Amino acid sequence: MADYYDLLGVSRDADKDEIKRAYRRLARKYHPDVNKEPGAEERFKEINRAYEVLSEPETRARYDRFGEAGVSSGAGAAYSDFGDMGFADIFESFFSGFAGGMGQQTGGRRRSGPVRGDDLRLDLKLAFKEAIFGGEKEIRIPHLETCQVCNGTGAKPGTRPRTCPTCNGTGQVRRATRTPFGSFTQVSVCPTCNGEGQIVEDKCEACGGAGRKQETKKLKITIPAGVDNGTRLRVSKEGDAGLRAGPPGDLYVYLFVNEDSQFQRDGINILSEMKISYLQAILGCIIEAETVDGPVELTIPPGTQPNTVLTLENHGVPKLGNPVSRGDHLITILVDIPTRISPDERELLEKLAKIKGERTGKGGIEGFLGGLFGS
Repeated sequence: MADYYDLLGVSRDADKDEIKRAYRRLARKYHPDVNKEPGAEERFKEINRAYEVLSEPETRARYDRFGEAGVSSGAGAAYSDFGDMGFADIFESFFSGFAGGMGQQTGGRRRSGPVRGDDLRLDLKLAFKEAIFGGEKEIRIPHLETCQVCNGTGAKPGTRPRTCPTCNGTGQVRRATRTPFGSFTQVSVCPTCNGEGQIVEDKCEACGGAGRKQETKKLKITIPAGVDNGTRLRVSKEGDAGLRAGPPGDLYVYLFVNEDSQFQRDGINILSEMKISYLQAILGCIIEAETVDGPVELTIPPGTQPNTVLTLENHGVPKLGNPVSRGDHLITILVDIPTRISPDERELLEKLAKIKGERTGKGGIEGFLGGLFGS
């Protein structure tokens, strides 16, 4: 799924009215009743989903912090906020891209000022406990930064870009066509300046006229407690610098958690296994269990059966966005039945078998122990 702000074509500080206007414009363009091109209906659903999330302050805040993972419980796109658009509105919007219908011309200059930079993605692997408890993490990210020599203009210091003589700075060339139904104007990118609206004659030597340079930057980012595979973090303004000294895009960090040899994760709960002796299972005991918080005392009740699951409350994973609330640690008990015992152990166990009235055949105590544990 593409970034919701990019889908609607709005900046990340856009207010609710800007988001609504962008949504209505795009919804008219891609509505299935108007646009029959392949993929239009899917794009229409994506636009609706983006508006559904960004139009509500609470879901927008979760999306800004955690990305899609923060709003993934939401359903697919409903055709909301579209009921007051009649087909005449859609028809008008659909044809507004032409040059004003009968003899009218479209206005609008190609934007030749600063342009926002691209967003970047970084995949980051975390240790199991890093994902549970979070913390600071140092990363290195290669990205484009505005050239400090030419301040992003691309021109050699002491010179300036000049307006393109072909398009007069609009970045577009127009060709009028007359038909029996009126005059229409076809608009295309200026071939001289490639749509920039200006030409750099003396290029900056530091950046080769690009206005930006590739640099590797060290960053410290905060990993929230409770993140999991696929969690996305947004680091504001750490993407590529924009063209013509435009503002930078954002950096999106996708998290992937390494497996642990001792613990497994099930949502906000942690799972592990613990092996105890058959005597500890019969008599009960208090032993130390390893948790992500370190050793914790665990009470084994007398007569504990194999595969019994014991719970250590509040030793699981913190809830994402609410680290005070944690899941549990569930420990599956495995009973270790020995295959060989000493003569003294055999004598004592045979006495116990007689007390309980258990028969012991060839192999002796193995049958007794099997009877105790249902095997």
